[in-house]
Amino acid sequence: MRNVKRHTVRVTLVSGCFLLWLVTIAVTAGYYQLVKADWLSRKAEVQYEHEFTINGKRGAIYDSRHEVMAVSLETTSIAAYASKIKDKSTAAAQLAKALRLNAKEVRRNLNSGRPFVWIKRQATPKEVAAVKQLGMKEIDFPSEYSRFYPNTTLAAQVLGFTGIDGQGLEGIESFYDRELKGAPKRVTVLRDALGRGFDTDRLAAISQTGHNLVLTIDRHIQYIAEQALAEAVTEYKGISGMALVMEPSTGAVLAMAHYPFFNPNAYNKSDRTVWRNRAVSDAFEPGSTMKIFSAAAALEDGKIRPDSIFFCENGNYLVGGHRVHDTKPHGWLTLQQIVKFSSNIGAVKLVEQLGPQILYDNLRGFGFGRRTGIDCNGEAAGSLSNYQRWTKIDAGAIAFGQGVAATALQVVSATAAIANDGVLMRPYLVQAVTDDQGRTVREIKPESLGRVVSARTADTVRTILRTVVTEGGTGVKAEVNGYSVCGKTGTAQKLEPDGGYAQDRYIASFVGFAPAERPAIAVLVVVDEPKGTIYGGLVAAPAFSRIVKETLGYLNVPPSNDWQKLQVSRETKING
Repeated sequence: MRNVKRHTVRVTLVSGCFLLWLVTIAVTAGYYQLVKADWLSRKAEVQYEHEFTINGKRGAIYDSRHEVMAVSLETTSIAAYASKIKDKSTAAAQLAKALRLNAKEVRRNLNSGRPFVWIKRQATPKEVAAVKQLGMKEIDFPSEYSRFYPNTTLAAQVLGFTGIDGQGLEGIESFYDRELKGAPKRVTVLRDALGRGFDTDRLAAISQTGHNLVLTIDRHIQYIAEQALAEAVTEYKGISGMALVMEPSTGAVLAMAHYPFFNPNAYNKSDRTVWRNRAVSDAFEPGSTMKIFSAAAALEDGKIRPDSIFFCENGNYLVGGHRVHDTKPHGWLTLQQIVKFSSNIGAVKLVEQLGPQILYDNLRGFGFGRRTGIDCNGEAAGSLSNYQRWTKIDAGAIAFGQGVAATALQVVSATAAIANDGVLMRPYLVQAVTDDQGRTVREIKPESLGRVVSARTADTVRTILRTVVTEGGTGVKAEVNGYSVCGKTGTAQKLEPDGGYAQDRYIASFVGFAPAERPAIAVLVVVDEPKGTIYGGLVAAPAFSRIVKETLGYLNVPPSNDWQKLQVSRETKING
């Protein structure tokens, strides 16, 4: 009887313990299901769901003839689910060896505490294959996009480049970043208990394509300008150079060349000083090219005519306690001859008769001292102080291009206004924004900034500029067989850091347009610090001639009327 009671007690105790255990389990399960449900859900997500951001495909950039200048290519990156890796030191060593990375950096990345970390973005196929051979289940290979510039150095400063995350850092890539970039998307990658991926919505991110850009730049004209510029800078041992080609009637920039070149596909291997678009961002004293606009101001005022004469002091003139010199001594010169022979003293005499306010107002009208508004980051306004602060020597110096600073873009835009019958156009680099189907989203049309001088004045200045490239003029090397050319040389001393002028550092330039009768292009060539030969008529004019000749031929512009007449005249004399 006593044994039965003991057995009953044992059964009761065991049953009670078992029941208590079941109740405990039930209560605990209920607690976690009802009270801690959100916490458990988040815990599971950390273990099995991993999120990261993928940028959609960046839009392409095309030249004016729809040839590709920049495009995004799908690439593979390498990432790790660090929380799943037990032996991080060994994993770091293996990954570093396969990818030629610093093992300490990789290990620090894996030990950062983040469940998902990037090991290498936009890896090469060889690197991806090397990591896959390691057979590490905790490694993933997400698809991303990398920017590729098929023409390498061509128009690199204009295009700019993007960073590792696809954001525009320089040039057009930066200015139009909002239009170009694909919409970013948070991507969730699901992993099973063994760390293997079994679901993803990456394709949804890949479909978020940005808009495309169609430039005004013509790839072939850009190449012509870059080759001529590189040859000029190299031949005269300059430190750098710029060349611009613009359509006078619209302001469309057909070429914007810089030298030295750099490759935006590997921009971090180049000095950052060559990245920026200096034609837009760097102002310099233009020298005698400013005589174009001083002459235009005088003619527009009406008191001075092309045949008005000025005594040029035989090459030596004292103004406000300062000596002004000409390269060659001249006596009496007409306005036309002042421009043709590039007389500094003649320009000073011109402004003395004209008055500083009229010169200032006209220069402001041509766009000096203010930004053009081009669609590009970092544009400089240049420098043109108010005429009320000018001394007598200031007014004269500004008339021949010293004491005033302008960008290359401002100089060619102002010259294009003379070619465009006195109407200044806003320069621009992008003519259209399109979607991924090629449909126009936004069109950028030519914009007039107003009339600067009358059509009659512009025509007279064109006639004067035509003489610069004829016999006796400073720009004879800018002549182009088959076409009549208008232009002006520029040779300016560079400023020293202390404010004085350097005796051995110059900027040589030539700006003009062609054909003279119906200008199709305006062109500027600038060479910074040429050695030996320093004059714009010798250093920059030949490059100008080459660009004009090859560009007009490429555009199928017919030869000039006066050239055809000259050829007929020569043939008549020979046959006679």
